[in-house]
Amino acid sequence: MKKLYIILLFFGILNGIFSQNKSVNAVRTFVSPKIDGVLDDTCWAKAEIAGDFIQRDLHPGLPTEQKTEVKILYDNAALYISAMLYDTSPDSILRELSTRDNEANAELFGVFFDTYNDDINAYGFFVTSAGTQIDARYSTDTQDFDWNAVWMSSVKINEKGWAVEMRIPYSAVRFTAKEIQTWGFNSIRKVRRLRENSFWNPVNPKINALVRQFGDLTGLENIKPPVRLSFSPYIASIINHYPYNDANVKNLTYNLSGGMDVKYGLSDAFTLDMTLVPDFSQVQSDNQVLNLSPFEVQFQERRPFFTEGTELFNKGGLFYSRRVGGTPIKYNAVAAELKDGEKIIKNPTQTQLLNATKLSGRTNKKLGIGVFNAVSNNMYATVQDTLGVTRSILTSPLTNYNIIVFDQALKNNSFVNLINTNVTREGHFYDANVTGTGFRFNNKKNIYSIGGGAIMSNRFYPDSLKPYTGYSCNLDLGKNGGNFKWNIYGSLNTDKYNPNDLGILLLTNNMETGLNLIYNVYKPFWKVNNSYNSVNIAYQRMYVPNAFWNFGIYGNHVTTFTKRFFTCGLNYAIEPVVTYDYYEPRIFGRFYTYPVNYNAGGFISSDYRKPFALDVSTNYRIFNENNRHYFNLSVSPRYRANNKLSFIYEAANNLRNDDIGFVHYDPYGDTITFGRRNMQTVSNTFSSVYKFTNKMSLSFRLRHYWSKAKYSAYYQLGDDGYLNPYTNYPTDHNVNFNAFNIDMVYYWQFAPGSELNVVWKNSVLKRENTVNNDYYDNFRGSFNTAQNNMISVKVLYYIDYLYLKKAFSKVS
Repeated sequence: MKKLYIILLFFGILNGIFSQNKSVNAVRTFVSPKIDGVLDDTCWAKAEIAGDFIQRDLHPGLPTEQKTEVKILYDNAALYISAMLYDTSPDSILRELSTRDNEANAELFGVFFDTYNDDINAYGFFVTSAGTQIDARYSTDTQDFDWNAVWMSSVKINEKGWAVEMRIPYSAVRFTAKEIQTWGFNSIRKVRRLRENSFWNPVNPKINALVRQFGDLTGLENIKPPVRLSFSPYIASIINHYPYNDANVKNLTYNLSGGMDVKYGLSDAFTLDMTLVPDFSQVQSDNQVLNLSPFEVQFQERRPFFTEGTELFNKGGLFYSRRVGGTPIKYNAVAAELKDGEKIIKNPTQTQLLNATKLSGRTNKKLGIGVFNAVSNNMYATVQDTLGVTRSILTSPLTNYNIIVFDQALKNNSFVNLINTNVTREGHFYDANVTGTGFRFNNKKNIYSIGGGAIMSNRFYPDSLKPYTGYSCNLDLGKNGGNFKWNIYGSLNTDKYNPNDLGILLLTNNMETGLNLIYNVYKPFWKVNNSYNSVNIAYQRMYVPNAFWNFGIYGNHVTTFTKRFFTCGLNYAIEPVVTYDYYEPRIFGRFYTYPVNYNAGGFISSDYRKPFALDVSTNYRIFNENNRHYFNLSVSPRYRANNKLSFIYEAANNLRNDDIGFVHYDPYGDTITFGRRNMQTVSNTFSSVYKFTNKMSLSFRLRHYWSKAKYSAYYQLGDDGYLNPYTNYPTDHNVNFNAFNIDMVYYWQFAPGSELNVVWKNSVLKRENTVNNDYYDNFRGSFNTAQNNMISVKVLYYIDYLYLKKAFSKVS
C-alpha cells in the first residue's frame, strides 16, 4: 500500500510539473551588452534569472542534472539573451562544428518566442556549443528549420561550463505595437553527451502541442515594431560544359545573371517575400532513379524560397512546390513531334522561373492569410534536321501559379481553413483550379480530436465547354495524447479528382478506411530509454468501379536502449488476401490480381556521439507467386575524424526476383502486356564535409546509382486480372540505367545574411536496352559517358533598410 501511495504521489507531482506555467521578467537596458560570450557586462546583473529546467528526455518531469541560468534584456532595437550553462565536466562538452541549421555532435541552447502569445506560432533561436546558429518557425502542427533570420550570437567555453550571448533584433520577428506586452516564452538545453533535453517551462512528450506549453515573458514595454525591409541582391556566373559532339552546337556555354530577394513587413503581422529572376543552379542534385512504376517520383524541395516560411501554403496538402519551375508540361511529347531525320538537340528539364512572391501573416483575430504567386517563362526544345537546320518546339507556355489560404485558428490548437490553388497557362493549354477546406477540433487538453476536409479539383480544357471536375474528402477521429493513442480515419478520392498541377497525389480514384493504434513509452524502464510502437490496419476500395482493391496490416516498432543509446527497429506488413491492383495496368478499369504477400524488416543504429557509428537496415518480402521475393540491404558507416571533418558512406542493394510489372499497351488490339523480370538496384553515396569555421565549409557528395531489369517472360493481362503467357511477344524491354552525380560546394557567410557559394556539379544519366550485370563495369562506364559539368559562383549580399537609414543619417 505504501508503494502504491508513493507511485500515486510521484505521478501527481509530475502532473503538477507539466501543468505549471512559469513567468520571467525581461528588463530594459540602456547599455547594450557586448555579444562575445563573456558574461561580464554590468547590465546583466539587474536581469532576472530563469532557471530550474525540467527534463523532457531522458526522464520526463525530473529536474535536469546540469544547472542552467537564462537572463533577458531589451532595448528599443533588440532582445538580448545570456545563458550560463553549468557543466560538472567542462572538458567533456561536445562541440563539433557544423553548417547552419545543423546540430551535429554538439550541445545546444535555444529560446522560443510566441510574440502574439496566441499558442499558435513561435520563433526559435538556437546556438550550439561550437557557435553554429539554428533558427526555426513553429506553428500548431509544423516546424520550419529552413527559415533563416539575421541575428547575432557568441559562445565561450569556460571553467564552469559554457556561456551564450544572443542579440535578436526586432526586425527578425513579428509582434504588435501594444504599449505593454506579454510573450509566450520557453528555453531549451540539450546536453548531448547525456542525451538529456530539458526546458525552462516543462514540455510533456505525451502532448503534441509544443507552443501551448510555453511560459510567459513579461516586462516588455514601449517597444515598437520596426520597418522590416531587407534586400538580398545576388550575382551569379555559370559555366557549363557538355560534349554534344555536334559542330552546330556549342559544348561550352557561359551565363552571367543577377536578381534579388526582397523581404518587406507590410504591417506588424504580415510579411511580403519576393524573389526576382531567381537562380537555383546551386541546389543539390536530385537523386535520379529508374522508375518502372505507374507513379511519378516525388523529389525533395531544396530551393530556399520554397522551403522557408511556407507553413500556411502547405495546409490541406495541395502544394507540391516542385511543380513551380518544374518539368515542362510537354517535355515527354517532343519525340512525337519530330519530323523525318530530325533529332533533339536540347530539351530543358526545368522551366525558367521569372519571379515568385509570398505574402503571409496572421491578424489579431488569429486569422492566417497567405497569398503565393509565381510566373514561369516559355520553354522550348530545339530539334535539328539532317541539313543542320534547327527549329523550336514549345514545351511549356508562360504559366502563372497562384495560391490563396485562409486559416482561422481556434481554441485548443483547433482550426478551420480554406485554400485555393490555380494554374493558368498561356495559349492552347489547359488550366487548373483546386479548392479545399479543412478543420480540426481538439479538446481542452489536446488529447482527443476530430478533423477532416473536402476538396474539388477542376481542369479547364480549351476545346471543352465543361470542366473536368473531381472531388476528395476525408474524416478522422482519435486520441492524440498520452502513451496510448488511436485514430480512425476514412478518405475518398473520385476518379476525376486530380490536384497534380500544383499539388501531388499518387493514388486517386480510391476509398480507404483504417485504424491506427500507437503505444509509446517516454520514460526509461529496465534497459530501455524509450519505445515507439504503431500498428495500422487499412481497407481500400476503388471508387470507380466500386470494387475491392487492398487490405493490409502494417506495424512499426522502434526502441532505444539507455546504456549505449543503441536504437533498433522492426517493421512488418501483411497483405493476407488476394488483392486487385488497378494502377499497374495503366488503363482505366483494368486490374492485375496481386498475390498474397508478407514483409518483414528492421534496422539498427549505433550511438552518433561516438566518432564511428553504423546504420544497417534490411527488408525481405515474399509472395505466394512462383519464386517472387524482394530483398533490401543498406549499410551506412559514418566517421567523425575531429570536430571539423566528417565522412558518411551509404551502400544499398535492392533485389527483386520474379517481379511482375507493366511493359506495353497496344490500343489497336486493346492488349496489355506484363513482364516477369529480375531487378537489381545498387546505390553508393559518399559525402564529406570540412568546416573551417561555423561560417565557412567545404562539402563533397558523390552518388552512383545503377538499376537493371532483365525480362524472362511476357504475358497478356486477362479481363479476370490473371496473366496469360505471351510466347511470341516481339519486343525486348530490358533496361540498364546509370546515374552519377558529384556536388561540391564551398560556402562562406562573410557577413550576417551575406554569403558566397562556389559549386561544381558533375552529372551522368545513361539508359540502355542491353543489361550489363557487372556493377564495376557500370561504374567505370559512367566515367566514359558524356558528362555534364557545371561551375557556378554566386554572391548574395544582405542589406537591412534600418542599417542603411542609420548609416545615411550619420553621413548627413
